[in-house]
Amino acid sequence: MEDKKGNFKSESVYSKKLRAGKRRTYFFDVKSTKANDYFLTITESKKRQDDTYERFKIFLYKEDFNKFIESLTDTINHIKKELMPHYDFDEFARRQAEYEKNRENNRVESETHEEEHNHHRDEATNEGTTGKIESPGTTNIPDAPLNEDDLKW
Repeated sequence: MEDKKGNFKSESVYSKKLRAGKRRTYFFDVKSTKANDYFLTITESKKRQDDTYERFKIFLYKEDFNKFIESLTDTINHIKKELMPHYDFDEFARRQAEYEKNRENNRVESETHEEEHNHHRDEATNEGTTGKIESPGTTNIPDAPLNEDDLKW
């Protein structure tokens, strides 16, 4: 695979995504070379205020894997054991799990509400009119979410 400049473009063979808060995501991508060798790219992607993304990449080659893991582990352990021994580092994992659980529950509730809304709308359409006159843009379904069509006269 070559890009427009004639440089070799590596092919991704494995990817892992790690969400870290609301605006930051890490991507771990294993890529292959022409010679069937592999390397790792670690990309930090941060969402800016203007909804664009800022990305930083680290390329990690096989000859550095062991040294990198050892140095990273030593550095993290130093922070955890020497600099912040009383801090609960698992707090972040618990908060992230709670956030994801709430996000999933909200998604399911939203889908259920939308299905109920569509079901009620279909029933009203199938039953015909009830003789009741409604103002334009209103609905007889309680607590139905408004969309752009609801706001048009």
